[in-house]
Amino acid sequence: MSVGCHVVLIDGDPVLSAEQIPSLTARAPATRFRDGLKTFAARALAGRMDGGQIAAEAEAQIRKIQAAGIVVSHFDTHKHTHLFPKILRPLLRAAEACGVRALRNPFGPRLPLRSNQLLARPGLWTRYAEVRVLRGFAGRFRETVRREGFLTPDGTLGIEVTGALDETLFHAIARSIPEGTWEFVCHPGYNDADLQSARTRLRQSRETELHVLTLAAARTVLSEEGIELISYQDLGNAGQARS
Repeated sequence: MSVGCHVVLIDGDPVLSAEQIPSLTARAPATRFRDGLKTFAARALAGRMDGGQIAAEAEAQIRKIQAAGIVVSHFDTHKHTHLFPKILRPLLRAAEACGVRALRNPFGPRLPLRSNQLLARPGLWTRYAEVRVLRGFAGRFRETVRREGFLTPDGTLGIEVTGALDETLFHAIARSIPEGTWEFVCHPGYNDADLQSARTRLRQSRETELHVLTLAAARTVLSEEGIELISYQDLGNAGQARS
């Protein structure tokens, strides 16, 4: 098992004070990050966020986890904000300073689901279209990660079906995984009082995902497809063995 740091730059509260990271926090209330992925994306593409402040906040978040005695094997980001090049680079600096050398590759394979599976779920079309548009950053992401000497899987699976995963979709994804090492992105959990008070649309879906992922049928389909389950710790060990 391995534990990563889910670096938050939107929709939450920073570890550092607002005075330390003014380009990342809202004017009112100034104790929170600026909310909204669309606004964040526009500001990231325009270079309106300070890279030093991004690195400082990310490092503070990683070190807070490490201070609790937890070994951080990798990092990813809330809403996958690290797919933007001007956000990725300072995050890599922060991770390197903390001794973390792996991260999630937020880009999926070109055909994660067959068209007939998407046509049967009109609610997934918008999500799928958004993911396709953002895929334009994939090449720069891979090149930056490689140049900086970090480890990352070949990509991710399941992002398009966030909040909609059920047994049918899980089996469809499991039976269409390309060759390589892929991370399955999911949000299993319990719809308890803490989750009810959180700012998220993913509530009941977490219990559905927990049920799907713990079914014996889930293990069966993975075995039938010859899929080996590993952790980011295993990914790191494999990378060291190759170097």
